[in-house]
Amino acid sequence: METIEIGTSGIIASRIALGTWAIGGWMWGGSTDIGESVHTIRSAIARGITLIDTAPVYGFGRSESIVGMALSGGLRERAVIATKGGLEWRDGKIWRNSSPARIRKEVEESLRRLGTDYIDLYQVHWPDPLVPIHETAATLAALLKEGKIRAIGVSNYSAAQMAQFRQAAPIHSVQPPYNLFEREAEVDVLPYAAQHDIAVLCYGALCRGLLAGTITAATRFKGDDLRRKDPKFQEPRFSQYLAAVAALDRYARERYGLTVLALAVRWVLGQGNTIALWGARRPAQLDPVNDALGWKLDDEAKRRIDQILLQIVKDPIGPEFMAPPQRGDAGALPASLAA
Repeated sequence: METIEIGTSGIIASRIALGTWAIGGWMWGGSTDIGESVHTIRSAIARGITLIDTAPVYGFGRSESIVGMALSGGLRERAVIATKGGLEWRDGKIWRNSSPARIRKEVEESLRRLGTDYIDLYQVHWPDPLVPIHETAATLAALLKEGKIRAIGVSNYSAAQMAQFRQAAPIHSVQPPYNLFEREAEVDVLPYAAQHDIAVLCYGALCRGLLAGTITAATRFKGDDLRRKDPKFQEPRFSQYLAAVAALDRYARERYGLTVLALAVRWVLGQGNTIALWGARRPAQLDPVNDALGWKLDDEAKRRIDQILLQIVKDPIGPEFMAPPQRGDAGALPASLAA
């Protein structure tokens, strides 16, 4: 397993992180089996995946509780737990709240659910326009000093917002949506992170499963699965993205003898101080992990990938639909929630 230091925190983590949003069940088509979820997390640790990314809102506490169960019995010391704060919910409705009081409350609840007395990496889930950034940052700086958290991260922040945040607290990581299809982070987030030695946790590395190569035109999404409202999974875009995946898969097999999944994850890992979040609900979904490790894409491959995307995806769209509302808009359930 390849490893990386999370910014300047001194924490060493795997460059593949286990994403546990789906394990929480909510927005992924129904609840998950607790026993299988625990097995998945322990299987990840056994494979060398030390970074486990979760959040209170993933299943409204369910994901964090399952992570806590899985890491009990001596595995806690082998894991780097990354969780988040700054979202509030009631009756299934979610909104942003990064106030100092809310952050303090969430940290205590996360510690309890995770069964630990410290959180390795604590991230602000979304910027809150109703709370001054320096107030949120100062709260995390205090938690860092108190030893309740070991490193500070932000998620879905712009470079300008990170600059404001760093006036009151260090930032060790940033978590944007980033994959072959969603590359807005290249505009300012990745350059800012590189300039200031900030690790980049890339969520959606497989673009909600599109880049896994297992979704077809016949695939149907059930229940509350967020892909039912994702514009990428609606025509005319769906056919374009599926065609791009097929072309990328052919190229990956011809050039490297690997699948599009390995190509997509390796591409993310080749973009700097990056970590790829790999969502899984079953241990078997982690079987291809090694295919993405130990090799690099050369410039020719990167150019060919860009050519394929430019030629096939005529109607590109980002992950904007995933943004939760601020408190003034709390009456409407968001279409989704970013990882």
